[in-house]
Parts: sequence; C-alpha cells; structure tokens
Amino acid sequence: MVKAILFDLGDTLFDSKRMERHAVFEQAGRQTYAYLQSLGCSLPPYKRYFRMQAFSVYSSYAWSVITRREFNTYELLVKLSRKMKLCLEDQQLRDLAWRWYSPMPQYTTVADDVIPTLTKLRSRGYKLGLVSNTCIPGFVLDRHLDLHQLREFFPVRVYSSEFGVPKPNPRIFHEALNQMGVAASESIFVGDRVKTDIIGARGVGMRTVLRQIESRWEDADAADYVIRKISDLRHVLPRVSSAPEPVDLPGVDELAYEG
Repeated sequence: MVKAILFDLGDTLFDSKRMERHAVFEQAGRQTYAYLQSLGCSLPPYKRYFRMQAFSVYSSYAWSVITRREFNTYELLVKLSRKMKLCLEDQQLRDLAWRWYSPMPQYTTVADDVIPTLTKLRSRGYKLGLVSNTCIPGFVLDRHLDLHQLREFFPVRVYSSEFGVPKPNPRIFHEALNQMGVAASESIFVGDRVKTDIIGARGVGMRTVLRQIESRWEDADAADYVIRKISDLRHVLPRVSSAPEPVDLPGVDELAYEG
C-alpha cells in the first residue's frame, strides 16, 4: 500500500524556462553588491567582487563533482563576507543569500495542475515530501516555495545543500523516508532525472515515476512509470495499489503510460 509520495523539485514540481546562466549569475552579483553597498559596507571594485564570487561558486561545484558531496552557497557567501572583512549580522547574511538567488524565480513556473493535485493527494491521506539536489540553502528554497504556495504541502523537505550528499546517494532517500516514518516499499518517488531520481530511488526500494520533459530525452525504461505532468499520477496510483479505478485527481488531459 502506498502511504507516501516524494517529489523532486526542479523540472518536476517547478517548470524551468530557458536562461543564459552567465547573465543570471551577473544579475545575482549586481544585486548582492548593491545590497552590501546599501548597508554601508566597504567593498572592492565590482569586477573584482564578481570574480571572487564566481571563482568561489565554480571551484565549489568542481569539488562537489569530484567528491560527490554537495556544497551550500550560503556558506560560500559567509566565507566571502569574512574574506572581505564585512561585519554582517545573521539576518543580513540570510538576506544576502536570498538576493543572490532572487533572479531565479523569474525562470520557474508551476503548472496549473500541481496545486490541485497536491491538495487532492493530501486530502486522501498521502504523506508528501521533497528530496532535491541543490546548492541553494534550504531557507532560500523554502521562500521560493512560498512564492507559489507550495511549502505547506511538504512538511518533510530534504535538500542536498543541507544534508551534504546528493541523489542518487541512498542516504538522502533514507533520510526523507525516516523523517516521514514510512518504508521505501510504501513510497513512490517522482522525478525528472533517471541518473539521480529514478536509479537512486529504485536503489533503496521505492517505486519510481519519471516526469518526462519534452525538451530533454531520458531513458524511460529505467522507471516503473512515466508521466507528462503531475496530475497524471491519477493513473499511476491505481496500478501501484491495485485499485480498480483512476484516483480522483483534477486537471488530467492525457494518460500516463507505463515505462
């Protein structure tokens, strides 16, 4: 019997628009620089400030790939602030982290069927949770979820930036399952990446649902089920629970198909 459904975040619950990464990174740099100026901080010239910020992020990313451990951009901003001898209070550092991330929400949307589907799933007694690979601190992502009225659905949110290791490491899945109080065999994982979401979740004994993104090919055969949008879960849940009829979820135009 399925008791819990865990979701990935980016390109699963969030839909991502195309963006030019350097331009977004530049916008983040400008916003954080302007914020620090508004606090009266003594700063290096902007180009030097931006190079320091970029080097810190790119080197940390390279380290994370090599070690298979996650980094946290909040910690990087704290270290940079100390390096520049800025005396910032905790709340100012948290505000700085949000301003660094704040260009991103304009490149993400939430499909119309997501909230009605989550509402129905919760009303039917399913436990809902998030497991997301991200270098963004949890309090920043929580604020982004609030912008779309999504956080309330997920009392359990496990971010790799906070936990330290990303998917497909089995430890991050076990952490979420332990927090939810359910067994892997009682859970489904919904994600958009085979290498991290599907293979990782199957490795700990969860059944898996691949949300197939039209603009990106993924090997659907690796997943137990494949859907095009979140409301298509109405066709997956009966197959998992052996119920005779589709689960009553709103906003469905097309059927899911089995991978």
